[in-house]
Amino acid sequence: MINIAILGFGVVGSGTAEVLTANQKFIEKRCGCEYNIKYILDLRDFPDSPFADKVVHDFNIILNDPEITIVAEMMGGSHPAYDFSIACLRAGKHVVTSNKEVVSTFGTELCKTAAENGVRYLFEASVGGGIPIIRPIINDLASNNINQISGILNGTTNYILTKMRDCGESFDTALKDAQRLGYAEANPSADVDGIDAARKIVILAALASGKLIDPKTIHTEGITAISLADTKLAALLGFAIKLIGYTKVEDNKLIAYVAPHMVPLSNPLSGINDVFNGVLVKADMVGEVMFYGPGAGKLPTASAVVADIIDIMSNKTDDTKTINWTDAKATDIADFNSYSSKRVFVFNGKSLVAGIKTVSDNGFSATLTDEMTEKEVNDIKAKLGTSLLAVYRTL
Repeated sequence: MINIAILGFGVVGSGTAEVLTANQKFIEKRCGCEYNIKYILDLRDFPDSPFADKVVHDFNIILNDPEITIVAEMMGGSHPAYDFSIACLRAGKHVVTSNKEVVSTFGTELCKTAAENGVRYLFEASVGGGIPIIRPIINDLASNNINQISGILNGTTNYILTKMRDCGESFDTALKDAQRLGYAEANPSADVDGIDAARKIVILAALASGKLIDPKTIHTEGITAISLADTKLAALLGFAIKLIGYTKVEDNKLIAYVAPHMVPLSNPLSGINDVFNGVLVKADMVGEVMFYGPGAGKLPTASAVVADIIDIMSNKTDDTKTINWTDAKATDIADFNSYSSKRVFVFNGKSLVAGIKTVSDNGFSATLTDEMTEKEVNDIKAKLGTSLLAVYRTL
């Protein structure tokens, strides 16, 4: 019998308990072993829950119980989630998590601690919700050098941008709609300012390169400045505006950032709408691979958490499958200001830049340019002043 403890009984934690219970016979047959949810840690009581008798309020009960083999952490935030996770690993307990903040900040240390203690630290649910992405990169693409990853990594912002484009809603109206439906928090900053996507792209960058960048140090832009005029001009140019997490390895240098992009309609990411996520991986042998699906939600995310639990239960005698990362040094990271890409300049009035293609709509105009570095873009911004409303990267 394998005993499992769940840390946090919110949306994902309760979903994990639900998946483990609803599909228990199927999962046990697949794994060849029986399991039991022994504890659920939370500050609250849940008297009406079928799991009420499993709720405990003291983490040490779980830590000091030698019968607990697997701990599923879904608490959110860095602390005490990190502290509890590393304590469990040191105690010889496997840990799985959906917590992208902990993985992106402490992933190197947690993976190393797992290896030192003969256990595993798995985090499939930390990126892409229910989309299988981390395990395919580690296992199925193991023979490839991954050159580039670009993705729509936040369902809330993608929903807002879809409503702006398809329904003509302003950012504020679309955000309120997302909050009403439960897609956005009362304080939506982590989503709309790009923080959530930044944590996820540094995890993907680490999987591609073996080096974990501090998510607080990468260039991060959100979607709060995007206007309806921008979405209309993008459509006229043959683009869709998407918040993209991007990473690339070139000349042994790693770049990672998050920013709104004008994505050409020929790119499959342009057609991903509403709360769905998509990740486009480019590798040297397989070429281009696309991962698509629900990027959040109770049961999709819980499905990914349980997949990690199944992985551990199915490989009880193989605890060597650990991820080996190092923290990125300054010399590992490319100069963001020297990174170049094609741009779209948006103007209030007539376009002032000679480009490949220019469009106009209702007093606004946009110009598609050749590749430019950040420095070149900033020089143009300084010259053009207030007539220049926005500059977008393209994929």
